[in-house]
Amino acid sequence: MSTELKIVAARLHRVRMPLVHAFQTSSHRKAFLDHVLVELEDASGAVGWGEIASSSDPYYAPETVETCWHIASKYLLPAVVNQPWSRPAELSGRWSKVRGNQFAKAGVDMAAWVLWSSVNAQPLAAALGGTRAEVIAGVSLGIEPTVDDLLAQVQQQVDAGYPRVKLKIAPEWDVEPVRAVRAAYPDLDLHVDANGIYTAGDLDHLRKLDEFGLTMIEQPFAPRDLLTHAELQRTIGTPVCLDESVETVEDLETALALQAIRILNIKVSRMGGLTAARAAHDRAQDAGVPVWCGGMHEFGIGRLANVALSSLPGFTLPSDVSASEKYYARDLVVPAVTAVRGVVQVPEATGLGHAVDRDLITANTVEHLTIGP
Repeated sequence: MSTELKIVAARLHRVRMPLVHAFQTSSHRKAFLDHVLVELEDASGAVGWGEIASSSDPYYAPETVETCWHIASKYLLPAVVNQPWSRPAELSGRWSKVRGNQFAKAGVDMAAWVLWSSVNAQPLAAALGGTRAEVIAGVSLGIEPTVDDLLAQVQQQVDAGYPRVKLKIAPEWDVEPVRAVRAAYPDLDLHVDANGIYTAGDLDHLRKLDEFGLTMIEQPFAPRDLLTHAELQRTIGTPVCLDESVETVEDLETALALQAIRILNIKVSRMGGLTAARAAHDRAQDAGVPVWCGGMHEFGIGRLANVALSSLPGFTLPSDVSASEKYYARDLVVPAVTAVRGVVQVPEATGLGHAVDRDLITANTVEHLTIGP
């Protein structure tokens, strides 16, 4: 039987970290990130950390750092402080009246899982049901000023041993950059991600990507436009992968019924936490749909949660769990997440598996809130 826990204090830390290399997607460019760290303290003194990895602007998803702070501080944390619980999934029932706001929920749910696994002396991966000791990592590359700049970035990741490279694409930056990368790296596991920027009028253009032997075309159309995703999938051999379209297991059921998906990108943040992400993994595995874990450029806390999730058996494709140094000169966990020839070890220590650098968090915190003592 699981130990009963009671959260006596909950804290939010809005932390700002510079990226080592600015990142451009189809919607925006970023040189630093503000993420909100969630800290839950149990009556025993144990602490669990989570990360709200929302964008600052409502381009990837409707949520922003400000909306997440509001929802977490006013609705989610008050619902769990001083309430006994035995399993992380119980906590989601405490905020069931709150619709949407998946990123905010994800940070609190993640912290609950880390706290629960720590108190029960289990590594987070084992608590989730993970079966792997190591995870194959891929990297995601943004839109660069020139094709030569992109090729240089790809070479850097190939030299580092990453077996899969994802390219961000957008109108005017799609077929030709992909053609150049494929010509230079004919055997590279390569896929593209549009973050929903295309429309049904672009179907013929996107079909041109079918000639490059891509592992997948990820989220070419808007999140709710599953019919156009299904139309593209019917007319190309390359698997269509959904990301933003699947926020819940119910969304996954709809996509499966429409035959709009052959691969699923599971993001802890987008799906509202580890509880929902694990459920999506289980359903996809039942349906024979391979999954991989996408990232939101998480700091080390969220990155380690992604590593733990990626140890589940259905994660058969490389996940976005690359080394901390790919994004941050110094990360918030000690030691930093490392990758050796594209392989990340799953932590064996209890809880998150790495220490949290409180001094660095304090030095980079721009806003702080405590609920409870």
